[in-house]
Amino acid sequence: MKRRIGLFGGTFNPIHIGHLRSVIEVREAFGLDKVYLILSAVPPHKSNVGLIDVKDRLNMIRLAVEEPNEYSECPKKYPENYNDKPFEISDVEIKRAGRSYTIDTVRYFKSTAQKNDSFYLIVGLDAFLEIHSWKSYEALLESISIIVMARPEENPADNRMRWEILKDYLNTEISKDYRLDPVQSAFVHPNRKKIHTVDVSLLDISSAKIRKLIGNDRSIRYLVPDKVEAFINTRGLFR
Repeated sequence: MKRRIGLFGGTFNPIHIGHLRSVIEVREAFGLDKVYLILSAVPPHKSNVGLIDVKDRLNMIRLAVEEPNEYSECPKKYPENYNDKPFEISDVEIKRAGRSYTIDTVRYFKSTAQKNDSFYLIVGLDAFLEIHSWKSYEALLESISIIVMARPEENPADNRMRWEILKDYLNTEISKDYRLDPVQSAFVHPNRKKIHTVDVSLLDISSAKIRKLIGNDRSIRYLVPDKVEAFINTRGLFR
């Protein structure tokens, strides 16, 4: 059986509703059978200042995905082989020594995959616009299709400009051979995997904003799952 699998990594410091909602929308849009939430233990492109213990971050992810999800409420809407559980948790980057490089994680999943599995790396637009600084980024682009998420703007002209920025970035920093295929909503290249684009819900939520609210002794209700909020409060995290 052919499976379509998404890989979504991050520090999740903490995980929040914006993460979960965006990835659910990507899963629906691309018909992914499952999405792995991959916790980055030692991120190479982010400061470790304010980064809480990896075990606490892992526990918050586990609590977050225990929440009821929309798929369990209406399973008949989806194919019979559609997994009711939208997320799986991976601790591969925790177990691997050293910094958490995406290329190593992708190679791990592909080495342990079933014969007909296909993989998609899910990233936000801001993160993707730095991909030329990632370890072995050319090998990464050759080995896995990428889904670039962005939040839609109210002005349609701004939406077009956003993807123009991505096009210019690809052509100037990566390769002049990328071209936009509007039918597939993807940038295609003769020797590399596709780079898909997708709009996700405009939710003004970030881990940094949540940490700031906690530091100012303000509520984070409805920004994170209830069990995550309770865990943060019980452990006294981000204070």
